[in-house]
Amino acid sequence: MSAANPHARAHRKSRRRGAARAGDPQRQEYPGAAYAALDLGTNNCRLLIAEPAPANGFRVVDSFSRIVRLGEGLEASGALSAAACERTLAALKICADKVRARGAKRLRGVATEACRRAGNGRDFLRRVAAETGLALETISAEEEARLTLLGCAPLLDSKHPFALVFDIGGGSTELMWVALSKTSGPRLLGVESLPLGVVTLVETEGGGALGPAEYDTLVRRIGRRLDAFDAAHGVAARVERGEVFVLGTSGTMTTLGGIYLDLPRYDRARVDGLTMEAERASAIGRRLAGMATAERARHPCIGPERADLVALGCAVLEAICRRWPVRTLRAADRGIREGLLIEMIAADRDQTTGTVPP
Repeated sequence: MSAANPHARAHRKSRRRGAARAGDPQRQEYPGAAYAALDLGTNNCRLLIAEPAPANGFRVVDSFSRIVRLGEGLEASGALSAAACERTLAALKICADKVRARGAKRLRGVATEACRRAGNGRDFLRRVAAETGLALETISAEEEARLTLLGCAPLLDSKHPFALVFDIGGGSTELMWVALSKTSGPRLLGVESLPLGVVTLVETEGGGALGPAEYDTLVRRIGRRLDAFDAAHGVAARVERGEVFVLGTSGTMTTLGGIYLDLPRYDRARVDGLTMEAERASAIGRRLAGMATAERARHPCIGPERADLVALGCAVLEAICRRWPVRTLRAADRGIREGLLIEMIAADRDQTTGTVPP
């Protein structure tokens, strides 16, 4: 694996566990015993293939992750570009080969913000189906948040009555307000999808070095976009009373986690579930933002393909930390794919046992 994609390798030996909800309407059936989950985002194409494990968990047997920048140019044109579609198709053909090679019993593939927004998003997915055999569905921001929360649920801390979960994606940032309980699973109370993704921000702000004043201006501008979510759920007041656990899942968070630990190369096993001091994580973000793109690219936890994106993700994180100042926050290297796998496996188990899922 090249340094350009430092997060892909770590999934090959990873294991996931968690509770599940049922319902996977777009499953594709295959003859084998494994399950496949595919997440096509604005920036990345990610696949996980896993086999069921005890306690409603699963064991990963194969994975794939590639930066495709499907949403490149979308902000200006409103459409997926020909070059972005070709890059993405090449990655999806690899995914299709892996699914067939592993004999996956089920596959569910989803597309998120780029295909939601693009005028030619449906046409592109029809082409994907014709050329790869993969039937991907475009899901809503609410469904994206639900699956992300399901995948991240094992990392939440129910000693707090509430959680703020966020996902800084390529085309958007999802904010989730969650009720936590020691006796039942997390309950999603509210979702907001903000058009603040690292790919779209690079196209409007540039991906080079940001001086302190420039960075601060960007952070304050992003911060104003958080006001409506705060007003709707009273997040700041809950944070002030120490009632909120904060979890972030995104390349921004995992990159910061690797740098926070001063890792010589990205290591998912050490970053997934890492609790970071919010002030120190913000300081790392400001330092990265001030670097030239080439300097960021040389860091083993970033690489050249993400060097222009990470500073913009750090600005979004900084805005979140300023608006809702907590002492610590947790990084998650998991999300939609894990949620898809948990749900598919649980639905099949419910069918086998004849139980009715909650």
